Amino acid sequence: MDLLPTPLTQPGRDGLAALLAKPRTAVIGLDFDGTLAPIVADPEQARAHPDAVPALARLAPEVASVAVITGRPAGVAVRHGGFAGVSGLEHLVVLGHYGAERWDAATGTVTAPPPHPGVAAVRAELPGLLDRVGAWHGTWIEEKGRAVAVHTRRADDPQAAFEALREPLADLATRHGLIVEPGRLVLELRPPGMDKGVVLLDHVRSVGAESVLYAGDDLGDLPAYAAVDKLRSDGIPGLLVCSGSAEVTELAERADVVVDGPEGVVALLRALAAHMS
Repeated sequence: MDLLPTPLTQPGRDGLAALLAKPRTAVIGLDFDGTLAPIVADPEQARAHPDAVPALARLAPEVASVAVITGRPAGVAVRHGGFAGVSGLEHLVVLGHYGAERWDAATGTVTAPPPHPGVAAVRAELPGLLDRVGAWHGTWIEEKGRAVAVHTRRADDPQAAFEALREPLADLATRHGLIVEPGRLVLELRPPGMDKGVVLLDHVRSVGAESVLYAGDDLGDLPAYAAVDKLRSDGIPGLLVCSGSAEVTELAERADVVVDGPEGVVALLRALAAHMS
């Protein structure tokens, strides 16, 4: 049996105790890339850890809801995660595009509002901007439907390309009413007003949850961490989990529990399911 880690902080220990005491009133929030799926050079090749879905299928029936919260389109996360049609995942939802899209395992459907017009405008201008900036060979654009991302992981000098693009991409986003979300060697241009914190708060409150766990790995997960802090201040215990990496340290410094990447997240999910069932 996988062992449950001991949280480093008292709020984290209180959060874990609450999850285990009343699992049917708990929400489990999970990032996708870097948390359930290992980071790879090409995001289109990212797939959930092979043991992730079996672990989720054991855990989901024990809790109020499992929510995968991602910047990806909901349908893409469902396909790459292998979540569709899996027995035991009826309590799972995928909140894609930072909550702009929702996929429910119980119905297999995606609901979403119309896209922001600024995304199409930015998409049209990005190739010319990258040429003008003189972006390093290997920098490339990822189409995300309701957002667009510029990756530098495959550039000749990934960090230098990332830094060189931050300001011009911020200017471009501002002109079209968007914001820039930095990540692990990626800069995502997306509509304002929604982030993982807003989505997590809305979901926890809509479910009526009495405790929450959130696991993430990147800067875009910091708003979700802040949301858990807010819930704690409102009397709802929470546990912050970091899917650790050498690329991002901010989450590890704030987390109650740090695990070794997606494999560690899966082990934690298995351990929770074993203690709840």
